[in-house]
Amino acid sequence: MKIKRIAHIGVGVIDADKSKSLFQEMLGLPVTGEEYLGELKTVFLPVGETNLELVQSTEPDGVMKKFIEKRGEGIHHIAFEVEDIDQALEELKAQGVALIDQQPRPGAHQTRVAFLHPKGTNGILVELVQGEH
Repeated sequence: MKIKRIAHIGVGVIDADKSKSLFQEMLGLPVTGEEYLGELKTVFLPVGETNLELVQSTEPDGVMKKFIEKRGEGIHHIAFEVEDIDQALEELKAQGVALIDQQPRPGAHQTRVAFLHPKGTNGILVELVQGEH
């Protein structure tokens, strides 16, 4: 598996617009994209070649809402851009790594993503992503 870079750091937030304004005003970060993925609203702010991804649930019982209720707002996951996500998943399966996603699924910006289970990654939710720019 070839990891190209840290693609983004996902941050769970209650209000993506409020958080976006905070990072724009406090750090001068531009917004390069906003997108809805099912019940999630995502906002991307680039920092060099890595993005900060603000993630908000748009439903009262959404996955990010539950995460925030349990742990509070903050870092949710780290995403690594890989050259070939299918090959990466096959290699990880062969190593016995616990996967949340057995197959890639659609992600923001027409990417393909898959998550590794935190039980096998020292408690860190790891996302693999192919095609992020």
